[in-house]
Amino acid sequence: MGSGSRAMNVTHIGGPTTLIEVGGWRVLTDPTFDPPGGHYAFGWGTSSNKVAGPAVPATELGPLDLVLLTHDQHADNLDAAGRALLPTVPQVLTTRAAATRLGGGGARGLRPGATHVLESRGRELLEVTATPARHGPPMSRPIVGEVVGFLLRCAGTTVWITGDTVLHRRLRRAIRDVQVDVMIVHVGGVRFRQTGPVRYTLTGRRAVDLVRLAHPRIAVPVHYEGWTHFADGPAGLKRALDAAPDDVRARIQRLPSGVRTAL
Repeated sequence: MGSGSRAMNVTHIGGPTTLIEVGGWRVLTDPTFDPPGGHYAFGWGTSSNKVAGPAVPATELGPLDLVLLTHDQHADNLDAAGRALLPTVPQVLTTRAAATRLGGGGARGLRPGATHVLESRGRELLEVTATPARHGPPMSRPIVGEVVGFLLRCAGTTVWITGDTVLHRRLRRAIRDVQVDVMIVHVGGVRFRQTGPVRYTLTGRRAVDLVRLAHPRIAVPVHYEGWTHFADGPAGLKRALDAAPDDVRARIQRLPSGVRTAL
């Protein structure tokens, strides 16, 4: 646990989308607000159906200070309604490729390891560092595109949003010496028929491994339900939690959708 950490509030809106309130800042991750029922192409013949909508509509979010966008190329992390929201937010931090595609404005691209600091009168300093993410097996980046995670430090609290990633060596190195208070971990075990057994995000078992490695005070799993391409999904997460060591299982907290929760 970080030194002098304070309570923060997290609202899981659905999919990867969470509202984080800390140090006077209101930060939204990966905006996805389309209704259920849509069919979305992800490239190279892959696709998925959205089967659950957001627990909180974008119109009820209130003012936002920052969007953390792990990547823009897949609709389960940024959909049409999420794109419409971006121009209303003062700052967007994302990948360098996404910042270029979004046309600049409030979007700033960060490479893994780079840090951006936000300051505002009456609020705590907010430091955001991009963390490495690999959205698939080795050498998959030219196909699936660039992805990052984010490490937030504010008001004595450290929050890590993993982004869509598998567990890989560079990620292990990046988080090895970081004291994490709250970890928002993208799970789901994404798999497509066209690419066989290859996984593009953490399975429940690998998420447990990452929680064991990062040793956060609280780990919040997100992005494991609501879409048909989550091959591991809620059942896989449950199996992994049932088999996890007691100290790891005690750290993992699944949040009710749409409920503002103090952590």
